[in-house]
Amino acid sequence: MHEDGLIRIVLDSYPAGRGHLLVVPKRHVERWDELTWEEKVALIRGVEMAMEALKEALKPDGFNVGMNLGEAAGQTVPHLHVHVIPRWRGDCRKPRGGIRKAVLDLEDENLSMRGRWVENRLSGEEVEAIKRALRLRSRDH
Repeated sequence: MHEDGLIRIVLDSYPAGRGHLLVVPKRHVERWDELTWEEKVALIRGVEMAMEALKEALKPDGFNVGMNLGEAAGQTVPHLHVHVIPRWRGDCRKPRGGIRKAVLDLEDENLSMRGRWVENRLSGEEVEAIKRALRLRSRDH
């Protein structure tokens, strides 16, 4: 969806919600402390670009933004990435607590309900709208 010298912004292959994006450093690293300061700044800039593009293209009511750093925190892909998940009022029954739920000992229902991945995939038109918005944002940054 977007690429510059330090990061990529891509669609999540197993989206937790419609428009779920990943901001990924181009250089392979597993841990935050392996990133250079410049890469850290680029990731934060990428999160901002992703949120602004999603606001324009999909009009969400909010976002969950986060990282799973280390196996104990649920990291399953050995390449650092930041999740940017757009949220809408009513998209789940109990949104209260948001990212704090990550420390609860509950199964990830998104992983056990594989049909949701298909349901959360974007249309070609929606993908193009996000790409256009990201191109506009990349000129600003």
